[in-house]
Amino acid sequence: MIKNAFITGAASGIGRATAETLYAQGWDLGLADINEQALKEMTLGWDEQRVHCYRLDVTQPDQCAAVIGAYAEQHDKQLRLLFNSAGILQIDRFEDVSSQCHQQIFDINVMGTIHCCQAAFPYLRHTSGAQVINMSSASATYGIPRLASYSASKFAISGLTEALELEWEEYGIRVCDVMPPFVSTPMLNEQASGAPVLDKLGVHLNAEDVARTILQQIEQPKTHRAVSLQFALTYAASQLLPRAVTRAIIRFLNKG
Repeated sequence: MIKNAFITGAASGIGRATAETLYAQGWDLGLADINEQALKEMTLGWDEQRVHCYRLDVTQPDQCAAVIGAYAEQHDKQLRLLFNSAGILQIDRFEDVSSQCHQQIFDINVMGTIHCCQAAFPYLRHTSGAQVINMSSASATYGIPRLASYSASKFAISGLTEALELEWEEYGIRVCDVMPPFVSTPMLNEQASGAPVLDKLGVHLNAEDVARTILQQIEQPKTHRAVSLQFALTYAASQLLPRAVTRAIIRFLNKG
C-alpha cells in the first residue's frame, strides 16, 4: 500500500510535528504552507526524493487543485492521506474582532479544508486505504467564549467530517478528525489576548502529542478522536449529559 501524504499548514505547529512524525515513519510527503521558506528550512537534510514543498494559500481553490494535483502526479495520481492542518485562531471578545478577521478564520479553517478535500478527491478515490484527517478541536463540542468564530469554524469541520465520512464510504475513503483541547503551538502562544477558559484549564499538550494521535487515526480511524485522556473522558461525558450541563460547565469556566 502506498504511503504518501499531503499536509497543509506544515511549516509550524501540529502540521510540522505531523510531517516530522510521518517522515520518520517512512512516508513520502507533500508539504504545503503559505510560508514556503519556512518549509524549506524545516526540511533541510531530508530526502528530496521523498519530500516536496509547496507554497499554498488554501483559500484559493485553483491553487489547491494545482498544487495537490502536481504532488499526486508524482505518485501515479494516487494520494493515501490528506491532512488538513492549516488554520488560524483569534482569541478576543467577539465585538473586538474585526469582520475581516472573522471572515479570514472561516476562509482558512473551513473553506481551506473544503477546497483541499475537493482537490484531493480524484486522487483519493483511486488509492487503496485512502484517508482524510481534518483538524477539529475540543471547541467543537460547545462554543467557547472569546473563541466564538474559531469554535464555529470547528463545528463546521465536525459536520463536514461526519458528512464526508458517510458520503465517501462508497469510494473506500475514510474521513475523520482529531479534537485537541488547547495545544502549545505558535498559533496559540502568539495570541495577544487570553480567555478565562484557557486560564482555568491550562495548556497541557504540545504539537507532538497531537501528531501521535494522527498516527492513531491512520492506524485505527474514528470519526472524531479526542486528544488526551482527560479530554477523551470529558468528550464522552458530553455526549451523554444534557446540553444544559455542558453549558453550565463552560459558563463556570468562563467566569474571570
